[in-house]
Amino acid sequence: MIPVDWKSLFEPALASTGVPGSGHVTALRNTRKVRIEWGDCDPAGIVFYPRYFEIFDASTSALFERALGLTKFQALKTFNFAGYPLARTRARFIRPTRFGDDVTVETTVEFGRSSFAIEHRLSLNGVTCVECSETRVWVVHDPADPGRIKSHPIPDAVRAKFHA
Repeated sequence: MIPVDWKSLFEPALASTGVPGSGHVTALRNTRKVRIEWGDCDPAGIVFYPRYFEIFDASTSALFERALGLTKFQALKTFNFAGYPLARTRARFIRPTRFGDDVTVETTVEFGRSSFAIEHRLSLNGVTCVECSETRVWVVHDPADPGRIKSHPIPDAVRAKFHA
């Protein structure tokens, strides 16, 4: 496991972009369908809330895969970075979803210098059920201490793919 000083990792990146809304919104959106499975649900038959965060994490990866034309594994190698960990998240649960529902997740991104804001909207038959905001940080292995990670400016080549 890589040791991480979370406070020093995220504070500079978050401070550099300020509040989400200060960067550039891209024209690229990704929409994907997700079937709610039995294992996603609690005993009441509705989605157990942490499962939404798994859906949103996969939706972030799907957005990047669509824009870059690379799987996350391929992108890690191509852009020589260590990932884009979650620094902050917030969700609003509006309506429940249940086993067997086919939901739609629409995902957008707004880039800062080394962090980016992701917005997800999960809907069922056009009705919003969950909204989620994420702040993620582009990180690399620290050259001074390869066992640590640190924020790094998002490469222009990555940004360009989101505006193509």
